[in-house]
Amino acid sequence: MKRNLQTLLIALTLASPTAIRAAASAKPNIVFILADDAGIGDFSAYGCKYGSTPNIDRLATDGMKFTRAYSGSAVCAPSRNVLMTGQHTGHVLRRANQSKVGLLALPPEQMTVARLLHDAGYATGGFGKWGLGNPGTTGVAEKQGFDVFFGYYDQKHAHDYYTDHLVRNSDDVPYQQSGKHTWEDYSHTRIANETLKFIEQNKGRPFFCYAAWTPPHGDYVIPENPVFGQKPWSDEVRSYAAMVGLVDRDVGRVMHKLKDLGIDEKTLVIFSSDNGANEQFIEPLGSTGGLRGYKRMLYEGGTRTPFIARWPGKIKPGSTSDVLTTFMDFLPTAADVIGQPAPSGLDGISFLPTLLGKPQSAQHQALYFEIYEPFFQQAARMGDWKGYRLGTKAPLELYDLKTDPAEKQNIAAAHPDIVQQIEAIMAKEHTPSPNYDAPEQDNKGTKRPKSESR
Repeated sequence: MKRNLQTLLIALTLASPTAIRAAASAKPNIVFILADDAGIGDFSAYGCKYGSTPNIDRLATDGMKFTRAYSGSAVCAPSRNVLMTGQHTGHVLRRANQSKVGLLALPPEQMTVARLLHDAGYATGGFGKWGLGNPGTTGVAEKQGFDVFFGYYDQKHAHDYYTDHLVRNSDDVPYQQSGKHTWEDYSHTRIANETLKFIEQNKGRPFFCYAAWTPPHGDYVIPENPVFGQKPWSDEVRSYAAMVGLVDRDVGRVMHKLKDLGIDEKTLVIFSSDNGANEQFIEPLGSTGGLRGYKRMLYEGGTRTPFIARWPGKIKPGSTSDVLTTFMDFLPTAADVIGQPAPSGLDGISFLPTLLGKPQSAQHQALYFEIYEPFFQQAARMGDWKGYRLGTKAPLELYDLKTDPAEKQNIAAAHPDIVQQIEAIMAKEHTPSPNYDAPEQDNKGTKRPKSESR
């Protein structure tokens, strides 16, 4: 009888949320690799048509591929704001790259995933593009939980791959350009090398490495292009394809570094992209994976993203998940991974149970998005239903993503009850911001995005 009671207590303990957290690890390293402007159709793990990304494919083979994952927004700054803070775009400060009062910097009291991990004893490093506060503001990375951030603070600066300087903790780091556009001149070379250097320097302690690399964002330039250089495409398309390949190559470099240092099995690695691809890469490359829309559009092509997680011994190799998730879930998941309570006021939920192959009891009933460029848009996903509109009281477009993933057929007229439910979600999740104007109706004369069948 005593033995049976002990067995029962063990079983109950293993089923508890505390046991799920304990099953993870005390303090694993966390590496989040974020591509810039790459579409879901640019990666062979998600059906890329024009090339292969073997290192990213290997992450999926060794880990878990999410099939219904979304970025934080359809454009850079708000997407990264969602990733850092765990709040969706109806609540975050940055809801577009610009605002009606200029660039917005994160406030000094803002909780970020970097601050959470730093306070828990992690070394925290960011490399690539920040975009949430320029030097001289409260939003700079080193005031938001990072020990070091190296790369670009300003988004416009990030367009220059042959820049004469990068930035480390708000200080300019000058570089002498050769004028020949070599790999040594190329900014991503230095950023990727600094990423690897941070991992090596912190191999003996828990670390959070945020690799927010700039490729394949424009300008579309690369020192060499042996794979795609002769393709019958425009120069920018050829360079873009090669820049996707460059991201894959450096994902491989990160994974080799982790293995060489003997810390591979205690490191959670996540790969994603900050938003969908630009419109010009749909026709030649199929970069949005056949989904409608593109960067800055809240149709699926603008926000559906590759999302892959690898964690040896914790995540089942070759597994997939159809859980609905967005970047807002990263902060609470990171908190759960290290056994810390999630901060209050978050929109995200932890998907750690999904990573560990456990039942995901807490799930989103709906996902919400809004954006203010090139014009105001709202979108919400409720199960397989997707709503989209161009004003807070504008007519709602409704799509059944299970049967119509490319959002070709607006069926709002046939489902007034679903329309009403999604309109209620949008009204509830949209918090007015003094920095942005949300029109009630569609701005007349605005060019509407067309359906993309490729």
